[in-house]
Amino acid sequence: MTRFRPCIDLHDGKVKQIVGSTLKDEGEGPKENFVSEKPAAWFAEKYREDGLAGGHVIMLGKGNEEAAISALQAYPGGLHVGGGIRPENAAKYLEAGASHVIVTSYVFDEAFRFSEARLQQMVNEVGASCLVLDLSCRATQDGWVVAMNRWQTMTDLMVDGDAFDRLAPYCDEFLIHAVDVEGKCEGIDESLVQCLSLWCEKPVTYAGGARSVADLKRVEEISGGRVDVTIGSALDIFGGKLAKYEDCVAYNRR
Repeated sequence: MTRFRPCIDLHDGKVKQIVGSTLKDEGEGPKENFVSEKPAAWFAEKYREDGLAGGHVIMLGKGNEEAAISALQAYPGGLHVGGGIRPENAAKYLEAGASHVIVTSYVFDEAFRFSEARLQQMVNEVGASCLVLDLSCRATQDGWVVAMNRWQTMTDLMVDGDAFDRLAPYCDEFLIHAVDVEGKCEGIDESLVQCLSLWCEKPVTYAGGARSVADLKRVEEISGGRVDVTIGSALDIFGGKLAKYEDCVAYNRR
């Protein structure tokens, strides 16, 4: 059954909803759809009270560690955390209460090539049962390609059936942001969702463009209930007007 998965996106220490494709290291800051006055821990406590497990806390750049840890401590065992996760800092987040750590950029080398050796280092540190692989991707003429460094840098790793077969033994779940539609509230990438349901045997969460409970239902329909969904910018608790948080909670309680 498709489930709604909550999220806490952190930028400059604040809970925000941004357009993923506008993240850059230099120049103007990202396009912000929403900046919360409430701390990260407030959202984590709400998810805990409503029984929403398996959500993700994503640190978008520096200055977010304190906020992330406060959220993890507010909901022990209920959240995954990602953004700059490496072997040397992963244990800190698990000890703070994360059920899993999410990794992307570390498993690529300086030339942005996938490194199985780096992935093995992460597994050696935390174990596959506590690891989520983030294969967030952009669409190209040849298919979807993983993007790293806050989705700015294209890698050599295609998101396809072979990739999931190869990577599944190293992790417990997968997280896929469809970067091209992330934060735009213009609808999901149905082709990607359908492919994920066919390619991935392990739990997988899709994020990008979802804007209503109808999108949850659509993902359940086209994936056979095998893909979970995150809704961000469209959600009323993040300033959105298209999706009610209470409706998403109710969807999980069917």
